[in-house]
Amino acid sequence: MKITDVAAFPLRCTIREPFAYSQKWFKARTALLVKITTDEGIVGWGEAFCHDAGPALAALIERVFKPLIIGKDALAREVIWEHLYNHSRDYGQRGLTAVALSGIDIALWDIAGKAAGLPIYALLGGPFRNEVQAYATGLYITQAAIADPGVLAEEASLYVHQGFRAVKMKVGFGLKTDLRNVRCVREAIGNDVALMVDANHAYDAAAAIALGRAIEPYDIAWLEEPVVPEDIDGYCAVRRAVNIPVAGGEAEFTRYGFRKLVIQGAVDILQPDICSAGGISEVAKIAALARTWAMRCVPHVWGTGVALAAALHFIAAQPDQPPSLNPSPLMLELDRTENPIRDEVLSEPLEISQGVVRVPTGPGLGVEVAEEVLERYRLK
Repeated sequence: MKITDVAAFPLRCTIREPFAYSQKWFKARTALLVKITTDEGIVGWGEAFCHDAGPALAALIERVFKPLIIGKDALAREVIWEHLYNHSRDYGQRGLTAVALSGIDIALWDIAGKAAGLPIYALLGGPFRNEVQAYATGLYITQAAIADPGVLAEEASLYVHQGFRAVKMKVGFGLKTDLRNVRCVREAIGNDVALMVDANHAYDAAAAIALGRAIEPYDIAWLEEPVVPEDIDGYCAVRRAVNIPVAGGEAEFTRYGFRKLVIQGAVDILQPDICSAGGISEVAKIAALARTWAMRCVPHVWGTGVALAAALHFIAAQPDQPPSLNPSPLMLELDRTENPIRDEVLSEPLEISQGVVRVPTGPGLGVEVAEEVLERYRLK
């Protein structure tokens, strides 16, 4: 089965209410989907992590990578991955090239599943679980939340009412503001719901340690990206000084980048993003690395239903870490902020009930992309 075409779809839509994390304000949501067509009529879909780089990613996929794989065996995923990575190795071991490669790799897994008539989790070795507990990602800063942290409390209470047993909030807005907001959210959700905080690398090590120590009394499940991704020594310092598990890796790429985090003991929880760290093929290797070092691996997810489906299949095929009669659940990050693209891009939505998401059982990703929606939001 030969590859006959590769197309990239950069997408964008404006949102009603802008929101912010520690680095920027969002006034629009974006995405980048990849479509690979074969000579047997089987089509695979993938997604590449995208903030504002959609046009650049589309150009990289269609002008650099596409000519290298046209005519190649669509089932030779590892061969194609190594070929594309090695081709761009001299200038692109990380960043956009790894992100573009991720979108292609996911689409090839979708093709493989459809060709075999099996869901991706079956190709990965079978499901350890058929449904995945999700944690609600939200609690960003809005203009209203700046003036009144009660807005965050109301949002967090809504997630609990919807059945979520874990929520993640944004910090990184100054120690006093962060402490105020964390206190407010914890009081709103009670003590039985897990609370994670994400600084999006807003602080240096000293400030991150101060934050971690200040919020320790609020039973924080993990402190995510406390320092910039390049500062591995800073990660190590925070991990030594704070009695909260440290998570990171959404801005890291391939097994080679994650090897440094593991060997240097920088984090307790690895967070590769399947849509940027190298696709399903590579994140499976990163997860094996994590298990070898007795670390948790909880994928970061930020994208459309295609990204969510890829993460669900990956999580379904992962064993508990560590194995026990009462393991810590492997969780799916479920973005709850406004995103029409995420909500409309699938012909049939994923099954979500009481904070639990069913793993799709159809061939490949088990989801169908509504191409008319792509045309509605496509950047021309």
